[in-house]
Amino acid sequence: MGYQKLALFLLYVAFLCQLVSSSSLPHLCPNDQALALLQFKHMFTINPNVSLYSECFNYAIDQWIYDSYPKTLSWNKSTDCCSWDGVYCEESTGQVIELNLCGSQLQGKFDSNSSLFQLSNLKRLDLSFNDFSGSLISPKFGPISKPIWNLTSIQWLDLSNNSFTGKIQDFKSKTLYSIFLNHNQLQGPIPKSLLNQQHLRNLFLSQNNLSGQIDSTICNLKKLILLDLGSNNLEGSIPQCLGEMSRLQALDVSYNSLSGTINTSFRIGNTLQIIKLDGNKLQGKLPRSLINCKNLTLLGLGNNELNDTFPNWLGTLTYLKILRLRSNKLHGPIKDSRAENLFAQIRIIDLSSNGFSGELPVSLFENFRAMKTIDENNGTREYVAKTGFYTSSLIVTTKGLDIELPRVLTTNIIINLSSNRFGGYIPSIIGDLIGLRTLNLSHNGLEGHIPASLQHLSVLESLDLSSNKIGGEIPQQLASLTSLEVLNLSHNHLVGCIPKGKQFDTFENSSYQGNDRLQGFPLSRDCGGVGGVPQAITLVELDQGEEGDSAMISWQTFLMGYGCGLIVVLSLIYIMLATQNPTWFSRMVEEWEDKIITRMQKHKKRK
Repeated sequence: MGYQKLALFLLYVAFLCQLVSSSSLPHLCPNDQALALLQFKHMFTINPNVSLYSECFNYAIDQWIYDSYPKTLSWNKSTDCCSWDGVYCEESTGQVIELNLCGSQLQGKFDSNSSLFQLSNLKRLDLSFNDFSGSLISPKFGPISKPIWNLTSIQWLDLSNNSFTGKIQDFKSKTLYSIFLNHNQLQGPIPKSLLNQQHLRNLFLSQNNLSGQIDSTICNLKKLILLDLGSNNLEGSIPQCLGEMSRLQALDVSYNSLSGTINTSFRIGNTLQIIKLDGNKLQGKLPRSLINCKNLTLLGLGNNELNDTFPNWLGTLTYLKILRLRSNKLHGPIKDSRAENLFAQIRIIDLSSNGFSGELPVSLFENFRAMKTIDENNGTREYVAKTGFYTSSLIVTTKGLDIELPRVLTTNIIINLSSNRFGGYIPSIIGDLIGLRTLNLSHNGLEGHIPASLQHLSVLESLDLSSNKIGGEIPQQLASLTSLEVLNLSHNHLVGCIPKGKQFDTFENSSYQGNDRLQGFPLSRDCGGVGGVPQAITLVELDQGEEGDSAMISWQTFLMGYGCGLIVVLSLIYIMLATQNPTWFSRMVEEWEDKIITRMQKHKKRK
C-alpha cells in the first residue's frame, strides 16, 4: 500500500511539472496575425540598393540592439510567426506586440487597407530606414481604413527616413510616448492632437517641410524629454514656456524661420543638456537665464542675428563641451578673466564670422583643459552632446569644408575664430592644446610669426591661417605634424623656404599662394642655398644688420657675452630642476626663438 501511495505521489509531481512546463511555453502566433504579416510582406519588394543603416535599433528587451537587414526574408508559413525576425509576441498569449522592420530594404507604397492595421495589440512599430517614396501618410494612408496611430495600444511609432508625404492627421491614440516622423517630406502645421499626447516623452519631426508656428500648447507635454523640430519651415517666435519644462533634456528648433528675441526664460533646476537654436532669424542678446542650464553640454546659437558681446559668463557651465556662436553680429574684444576653469570642458568652440576684435583670448586658451590631452579611447567610440539614445548632429568647418557630423566624437576638438577682426600675435600657448584636430584663425588681422610651439599639435589635421598679415618663415618644426591633411597659409607675408618632408610634400600651390617671397616646393620659385637648403645667417651678419656700424664682433665682447650667457643659462637650469616644472621654461625658450627669427627677418629685408 505504501508503494502505491509513493507511485501516485510521483505521478502527481510529474503531472505538475508537465503543467508548469507547458504553461511557461509561449503560445503560438494566432493564424490571423500570421496571415496579416505575410500579406504585409507581399506588399513590398526587397531592394538591395536601399542602404542598410546602423542607426536601426531594437527596444524589445529594453536595450538598444543594432539590427539592420532584410528581416522579412525569414517569414514563411511553416514556422511560428513569433520566431520571425523583427516580430515579437506577448509570451502568455502569442499576440504580436512589436514589429521592428528598421532597415529591412523594403520598397513600395502602402495600401490604404494594409493588413498591418489588423494587429490590434501592437505596442511598438518601427518601419524606419526603408523606401516608401510617394506613400501618403495621409489623407489616403488612413481615412479609408485606420491610420497607424489609430492602433489603440501603440506606444512607440517610428516611420522616420522613408520619404512619406502629405499632412500629419489627428492622432487618436492616447498611449503614445515616442513618435518619430523625422526625415520625411511631411507638410502643413503640427496638429494640436499631437500636442495633447499627455504621455509623450520623445517627439521627432525634424527634416520635413512643416510650416506654421510652434503652438504654446506644446508645453502641456509635461513628460516630454526630447523635442526635435529642426530643419522645417516653422515661423513665429520660440514659445517662452519651453524653458520651463522640467523634464526636457534636448531642445532642437534649428534651421527654421523663427524670429524675434530669445525671450525664453530657462528656469532654475531645468535638466536641459542640448539647446540648438541655430539657423533662424533670432535677434537681440543672449538670454542670461542660460546660466541656469547647469547640465548643458551643447549650445548652438549660430547663423542668427544676435547682437551682443562675448558671453564669458557661459564659461561657468561645468559640462559645456560645444559652443557654436558663428555668423551673428557679436562684437568687441574677448576680455581676459581672472576666473579659473572657465570653459574647462570645451571641445568645440566656433566664433567665426562675427565682429570680435582685439587680441586673441590667451586667458581662454589657458583654461581649455579638455583640449590639453589627446583622447585615447582604445578603439571605442565615445560621443559628446548625447542624452539617452539621442545623439545630436553638428555642422562644423574643418579641412576647408562645412560638414555635418551625425555624431560628435570626443576626439572632435576644434577652434574656429575665423572671419573676425582679431589682431596682434598668435600666442604660443596654443601649442599646449595638444588635442586639437582643427585650428582656423583665417581672415583676421593677425601679425607676427607662426609660433614654433604648434609643432606640439601632433594630432592636428587642419590648419588654416590664411588671409592675415603673418610674416617670417614657416617654422621647420611643423614638418613633424604627420597628421596634417589640410594646410592653408595663403595671402600672408611669409618669406623664406617651405619646410620639406612628410606632409609638406603633399600640399599644393593653393596652400601658399599670395606670399610673394615664399620659396620651395610646390612653388615654382626654388629655395636658395646648396641643394635647395637655405644659407644660414651668422651671428656676425645678424649683428651687422642690427647695428650697421661695427664690421665684426670683437673677441672680447664675444667672450663677455658668452660668459654671462653661460651663467644665466646654468642658473635657469638649476631653477627648472629645483621646481620640477619646466613648462614655463620651454615656453620662454620658444619666445626667445621667435625674437631671434624676427631679428633675422629684419636683417634679410635690409640686405
